[in-house]
Amino acid sequence: MKINKNIVVTSAILAAFTIMIGAFGAHGLKELISEKSLVSFETGVRYQMYHVIVMLILGVSTGILPKTQKWVFRFFIIGILLFSGSIYLLTLNEFLPFDAKTIAFITPIGGFLLIIGWLRLAYGVIVNK
Repeated sequence: MKINKNIVVTSAILAAFTIMIGAFGAHGLKELISEKSLVSFETGVRYQMYHVIVMLILGVSTGILPKTQKWVFRFFIIGILLFSGSIYLLTLNEFLPFDAKTIAFITPIGGFLLIIGWLRLAYGVIVNK
């Protein structure tokens, strides 16, 4: 097997984007939002980076079947978007032209998809001969 170029490139771009979001939170938001909101924002950044790093490892791993890689990648991408993305919007709610609290229900859905991604990875490893 060879590395999954799509997963590796996407992970690298997302890692750079995650660092930019983290820097924005640490430097740009520090004076604008409450400490509690900043902690939430940092949680979104941290979970995003954890999953980006795992996706990068997944993409270079030759011992994980391509089908497993694709499913875990999908779950993680959508999970990051819903989980971290909704946290970012919720912490920036006062600056948005809409009430982000109306989408608060997607945060746990994103978290659930991240969990499913991990379970899919475990399943893929278990059934790999």
